[in-house]
Formats: sequence, structure tokens, C-alpha cells
Amino acid sequence: MPYSFSSRASQLTGRALSGLLLSGLLAFASSCSEDGGTLPFPAAPNTITFTQPALYPEGVQYDAKTNRYFVSSLTRGAIGQVQDNGNYRVFTDDARLVSTIGLHLDASRKRLLAAVSDPGSNSARSTAATAGQLAALAIFNADNGQLTNYVNLGTLRPGGGHFANDIAVDAQGNAYVTDSFSPIIYKVDLQGNASIFLENSRLAAPAGAFGLNGIVYHPDGYLLVAQSTQGVVYKVPLNNPSAFTPVASAQSLEGADGLLLQDNKTLLVVSNSQSTIFRLNSTDNFTSATVGGNFATGNVFPTTLTRRGNDTYVLYAYLSALFGGQNPPVSEFSINKVRF
Repeated sequence: MPYSFSSRASQLTGRALSGLLLSGLLAFASSCSEDGGTLPFPAAPNTITFTQPALYPEGVQYDAKTNRYFVSSLTRGAIGQVQDNGNYRVFTDDARLVSTIGLHLDASRKRLLAAVSDPGSNSARSTAATAGQLAALAIFNADNGQLTNYVNLGTLRPGGGHFANDIAVDAQGNAYVTDSFSPIIYKVDLQGNASIFLENSRLAAPAGAFGLNGIVYHPDGYLLVAQSTQGVVYKVPLNNPSAFTPVASAQSLEGADGLLLQDNKTLLVVSNSQSTIFRLNSTDNFTSATVGGNFATGNVFPTTLTRRGNDTYVLYAYLSALFGGQNPPVSEFSINKVRF
């Protein structure tokens, strides 16, 4: 193409406009960042506080797709969503959600799983038939909240006490649910077929106490499961669950609740009775572990953890106020960044 002044001027004009546009976008991004909040991925706050009188959430999961947190409720059963600004609204509800405990967001399959129980008078939906007897798994579409399955697990062992507490999901999509009132871990496959994965009296707790609690899946083919009254985390092989063993540690984990696998060698454990989150490090595939740090929460009854990018957040649930009959009930709850 022959060179001409007009084509050269056109090129210069185009470059100038592109430069101006780029400068404007950078300036806008900078101002948005300084204003604190209109970028698509704003900086994560240290604390998200939300007000819902007597909600008493126990489970929390961060949804990176929509930048929101899902929270459960012991007292109402409904699952809510919380934004960074503290705005709370109900995400999904169903009459069978007597009390929702642990949550698990299976993002790749667009599923939100909830452990469903009945703690008795603490739930507005409690009935004489289900109080202390209910263990169920509710599965929702994580995008629209539609209930896709409800699996009553307690019917696998009728007559005993049951309390579904927490959930882990393996690479194939199988869900594992702990029962705090029976020494049982249930398994539910992708088709909704339920079975007893592990049942052993060594995992039992005294009557009325919480036994099995938090649970996570390790990609090397096993589960890590907290037993609250014993203060122990157990390693449970998927291919041979009866060969479970305690993770040897000098640290008592009494009151162990939520677990989070930070990486393949690091497990975070919430102890609500000790008001502490322990960071356990392992160099032998969790045959043993040592404490590599701890985070004191104060008297807030911390329960469960969730990951947000490279950060970890813990839910301050204030359940001691609920179990103690505090009146008026707690109104403000918070999701807080964990800092060791």
C-alpha cells in the first residue's frame, strides 16, 4: 500500500484515541479501587457482619462465582446468602429444612449440599417425631436454589439418635455426612443412593454430646473427620473405612467442629470450646500432625470455615447463647478472616 500523509494521520489519531481510552480505563480502575468497591472482584474485607435476630447460623460456604456467602440456620432452617456489605436474604427454603447445619458448595457440579437435623426446641420447625432423630441431606441447585434431592439418612438406622452435622464430597461426587448422635458416616452417591460408609462404636460420644463433626476429603483418597468429645481427628481411607486411625498429635482438639484442608499438608481445625482455630501441619500424609499456628477468636463460638481465594474465613455463630437460652437472642453474626 502506498504511503500517504492521510493514512499516517489516521494511524496517529487511532493511536491517540487508544491511548486516551486506556488512560481513562486505568484512571477509572484506580478510582474504583480507592473508593473501595465497584471493581468486579473487590478486595476481601476482614469482617462481614450481618444482622438477623436469632438466626444462629452454623455452616458457611463462599461462592466465588457470585461473591456471596451461603449460611445455614439452626433455628429457622432456611439457607441464606450474605454479601460483603452485610446484606442478608433467604437463598432457599423448604418445610423439611428443620435445622440446617453444615454446608458444602460443590461448585463444579453446581450443587449446594446441606446437612439437615432437628435440635429440638431450638428450631421453630421441630416436631416430637424428629427431635434428636433427624439426619438428612438436602441438595440444591447452587444457581437458583431449587431443591433437587432430599435424602433421609436416619432411616438407615431407625430408632437411634441422629444429627447430621457436616459434609465432604470426593472427586467422583459422592457425599459423606457425619452423624453427631450416632457413630456413623453416611455416603450418598450422585444418584442419591444412601448407604452407611462407616459405623463404629469407637467413634461414639456420650448420650446428648456431639461426637462426629467436621469432615473433609483429601485428594490422596481419604477423609479427615473430627470427633468433638474425644478431641481427635481421624483419618478414614475411602477404600477401607474400617481401617480408620487417629491422626497422632500432641494438641488436644476437644470441641473440634469445622475442618478445612488448606493444602495437602495443612489442615485447619475449629475448636469452639477452646475458641481457637488450630493449623495442623503433616509431613506423613496425616498419620501425624503438629500445630503450626493458632488463631484465637474470643468467646464467639466459632463453627466452620470457608476459603475465599487465598484467604480463609470463619463463622462466629454464638451458639452458646442459643444453647444457654439467652434472651434477647443474638442479632449480629459475622464471617471473619483467619489470621495466624
